[in-house]
This record gives sequence, structure tokens and C-alpha cells, in this order.
Amino acid sequence: MRALIGLHNGVFSAISTLTGPWLLPTLMRFTFAATLLQYFWNSAQTKLDGGLFSLSFGAYAQVLPRKYESLGYDPSLLSFFDKAVVFAGTYAEFILPALIVIGLFTRLASIGMIGFIAVLTYVDIYGHMADPVTIGTWFDRIQDSQIMDQRLFWIVVLITLVVKGAGPVSVDRLIKLK
Repeated sequence: MRALIGLHNGVFSAISTLTGPWLLPTLMRFTFAATLLQYFWNSAQTKLDGGLFSLSFGAYAQVLPRKYESLGYDPSLLSFFDKAVVFAGTYAEFILPALIVIGLFTRLASIGMIGFIAVLTYVDIYGHMADPVTIGTWFDRIQDSQIMDQRLFWIVVLITLVVKGAGPVSVDRLIKLK
């Protein structure tokens, strides 16, 4: 038994030494780029109406669904603050994922994305009144609810980047070397 434990410890100690601090953050940024970058960029694009500073009908309906509906879907009735929130949210969907993928200010961008996902989840549940199946629950036998299950995975990827940083193949690393 001691030989088996020694073999186990030796093998996994060698794996830990070889992968060091580079593997986990590199895999997390790759995972984010492969699975979430286009999701957020496509969502942001639906909020633009032909130009960089022209927000679409859908932007207000997606971000402030109940308020926008209560105003008869008239964007001119929204406050400056409401418009600023929609504008900031739209551009956060472009900028924060791009920063994560190139590895620039990765920890701050990941914290921003965690906050963004928290707001997105709140809006989906309370603003768009997501049904219980879409919301889902943890520790059930169904592994793919769009909110509870999927977003937990998203946030774990981002928390790993907050804790570990961007890894060696990143602009953060280049800045640190200089």
C-alpha cells in the first residue's frame, strides 16, 4: 500500500511540477475564448443599431425589460441613467471578453465579467421572468439548466482567472516582464 501511495504521490507531484502555474490560467482563457467570447459579442451586436453609438430597440428590451415595457417601448422616456446603464452593459460585452482573451488586465476584467453575469442573471430571472426549468437548480439530476448550471461553470472559469491571473501567454505577462 505504501508503494502505491508513493507511486501516486510521485506521479502527481511530477505533473504538478510540469504544469506549474501556466496550465490552469491558459486553459481557462482558452475555454472562455472557445465557449463564451462569441456568446457575449453576438449578444452585444444585437444591441447596436447600425453604428457604434446607436443602441437598438432590443438593447433596452434586453437590459431593462419591465421598465421599457412600462414606458410603451419609447426610448425617449428613459432617463439618462437608464440609457447609460444600457450603453455601459453593451460595451462591457465587447470590452471585458476581449481583455480576457488577450490577457490584458485579466483579473479586473474577470471580476467585471462576474459582476456582469450576476446582473445578467438577475435581469433574466426577474426582468424576463425566466421559468423554473430555465433557471434550474443545483444538485439535481439535470446538468444543463441555462442559468444555475451554465453560469456556475462560467463563474468558475472567471474566478480561476481572478485567482491565477492570465498565465504566461498574455499581455499581462509582457507588461510584468517590462
